[in-house]
Amino acid sequence: MDRYDLVVIGAGPAGFAAAMRSLDFKKKTLLVEKNRIGGAGVTNGALSSKTLWELSREVAAFRKSLNRYNIEAPSVHYAEIHAEVKKAVQERKGLLEEQMDYLKNSQGHLMDFRKGEARLLDKNHVEIVSGANKEVVWAEYIVLATGSRPRYLPELPIDEKIVMTSEGIEEMSDFPESMVIVGAGVIGCEYATIFSGFGKTKVHLIDKGDRILPFEDEDAVRIVESNMENNGVLIHRNSRLVKMTIVHGRVEYELEYTDGSHQIFNVEKALVSVGRIPNLENLWSDKVGINVSKRGIENNDTQTNVSNIYAVGDLTADISLVNVGELEGRYAIERIFGRPERKLVYENISTIMFLSPEVAGVGLNETQAREQGIDYKVVTLEYSTISRAIAKRNTQGFIKLIATDDNAMKILGMKVVGNHASSAIQAVAVLISMNKGVEELAECVHPHPSITEGIQECVRMLMGKSLLKPAALVGRLSCRRFVGGKYENITF
Repeated sequence: MDRYDLVVIGAGPAGFAAAMRSLDFKKKTLLVEKNRIGGAGVTNGALSSKTLWELSREVAAFRKSLNRYNIEAPSVHYAEIHAEVKKAVQERKGLLEEQMDYLKNSQGHLMDFRKGEARLLDKNHVEIVSGANKEVVWAEYIVLATGSRPRYLPELPIDEKIVMTSEGIEEMSDFPESMVIVGAGVIGCEYATIFSGFGKTKVHLIDKGDRILPFEDEDAVRIVESNMENNGVLIHRNSRLVKMTIVHGRVEYELEYTDGSHQIFNVEKALVSVGRIPNLENLWSDKVGINVSKRGIENNDTQTNVSNIYAVGDLTADISLVNVGELEGRYAIERIFGRPERKLVYENISTIMFLSPEVAGVGLNETQAREQGIDYKVVTLEYSTISRAIAKRNTQGFIKLIATDDNAMKILGMKVVGNHASSAIQAVAVLISMNKGVEELAECVHPHPSITEGIQECVRMLMGKSLLKPAALVGRLSCRRFVGGKYENITF
C-alpha cells in the first residue's frame, strides 16, 4: 500500500493549487482526478466561457467599427468560434499536464497523479477506482476538492442538446437563431452578453425581479441592462417560469408575470443557469462522518470536523470562484504543514463579471454597505472624464469608491464598470487587505493616459483636492455621504 503525506481529491483550481503548495513543503503528494485536469476552471467553465466572451466582444467591436464606415460585416461561423475556444482550453490543459508530467519524475518523486474515482474508506484510507483497476492508499492528510456541477431543476426537460446547462452549451453545432436563458444571475447574464454580442441569436432572459443582478448597485445594472437591450436581448422582468417543454425539437415556455398575466414563447434553445451544487456523491463511506449542510461541506477555516480532512473550493459554502478556490487550496496546505501569516479572509477578493461593459469589484458595494447599516462616503467618476476612455472612443462606464465616514476614510470597496475594469481594481484590493486609508493612493504616479488615473482622482475627491471639481461637472462627478439612510453632498 502506497503511503502519502497528502492526498488531494480533485484536480480543479482548488485541488491543483493545494497539490502544488504541498510540494513547496516537500511533502509526498498524490493528486487524483476522475475526469479532466483543470476542472470547470478550464473546461465548461471559467476559461471556456471567458474565451467565448472575448471572441464575442471582438466580433461586436469589429461590427461596430465597420458600421461606422458603412461597411457590411462578414458572417461569423460557430465552427470557427468553437474551434478557437477548444484551442484555448487545450492550451491551458496542456500547460497543467506538462507540469504534472515533469513533477512526477522530479522533486525527489514527491508528486504522483492518478486518473480515477476516489472514495474515502475511513479518515486515512482512500480507494481509487479506474475502470477495472482498484487500489487503496494511505494518507496522513486529505484535501477534498471535487468541485461542483450545474444545478438541474427536475421540472425542466434538460437534455444538454435543446435545453442545456453550461455543460452542454459549448457542444452546439451552430448559433441558435433564438435562446431563452433561465436565471438572471452572473452566469446567465454573461451568456446573454456573449450570444447577443455575436449578433446571430435573439436572446430572451427570464428575471423574476424588476432588474437583473439584484445584488448589484442600480447604477451598474442600468448600464448593463441598457447594453443588453440595445443588442436585442428581451428581458422578461417580474416573471416566473410556469412551464417549459420541448415541442418539435424547439423550446416552448410559459411565463406568469406579477400582474397575473401569462404569455407563451417559442425559441430554438434554452440555457438553464440557476447555480451549481457540490460534487459530494459517493465521496466517503458513512464511517468517515464528515458534516454536510444544505450548502456543502461544513468547515472551519477549510478544516472539516474530521481533523485531518480539509475541504476547499466549490465543495464548501464559501464563494464559488476560481481565485477563491485557489486561495482556499493553498491556505489549507499552509494550515496543515505550516503556519499561515494571516487568517483566510474574503473581504479583499476581486471579482469580475464578463458583461457589456465588464464589471469589476472588490470589497463592499453600496447595496451591501446599506444592508449592513454602515455609514459611508462614496465618490463616483464617469469614464467621460478619463483621458484613456476618451482616446478609446468609449466613455461608457464609471469608477465608484466607497470609504468609511470618518477621518481615516478606510476603503470599504470599489466598483469599476467599463473598459479595463478588471485591471483597475488590484491596488485597491491590496489596500483593503492592509486595512489602509485612501491617502495611500492619493499621490501614486499612474501612467498616462490610463483608466487607473480615474481611481486616483476618486481618492483626491474624497480628500478635497481633486483636479476635476464635482460642483463644476455635475452628473459626471459626485462626492456624497450616506448617513442615517439618506444621501447628502459633500462640499469642500
